[in-house]
Amino acid sequence: MKTEKQKKEEGKEGVVKAKSNAAEGLTELFEDGLKDIYWAEKALTKALPKMAKNATSKKLIDAINSHLKETEGHISHLEKVFDLIGKKAVAKKCDAMDGLIKEGESILEETELGVVRDAGIIAASQKIEHYEIATYGTLRQFAETLGHTKAAKLLAEVLEQEKAADVKLTVIAVDAVNIQAAEEDED
Repeated sequence: MKTEKQKKEEGKEGVVKAKSNAAEGLTELFEDGLKDIYWAEKALTKALPKMAKNATSKKLIDAINSHLKETEGHISHLEKVFDLIGKKAVAKKCDAMDGLIKEGESILEETELGVVRDAGIIAASQKIEHYEIATYGTLRQFAETLGHTKAAKLLAEVLEQEKAADVKLTVIAVDAVNIQAAEEDED
């Protein structure tokens, strides 16, 4: 006898067959998302110090170091969220964040130390922030839909910090770094 899931997948060209452990409900999808971002935040605590060491703009270094402290707080918030939903905090490799961190590392290798590298660090950092904004926005909404009000509040707090970090990076780029990097082109 075929399951409803198997019936839905049958005969549809291009439909990807789900893994045997695929999420079947919003709760499982929410929990999987939490595991992904938990891994991502932990990975960032290793990547951010490297970015700070390779930056030359004092404002950028300060912003990265400040966000490192916030990221450590995000990990604590996520652990509280896991606790609130009655689950153990478990990290599952986040392929998206892994790729974004690798892209950031390649930007370091492809630029000389200075303002051009700073511009590249900001670009890589903003890609990471945008991924986190999308993830935390989605997880907050899932939590609300599932009735996890306290978890949703914690996720909303992290979301606002990620948005603020993105704005801070934009200001640093627009007010100084990008202008100085463009002047390198003129030399």
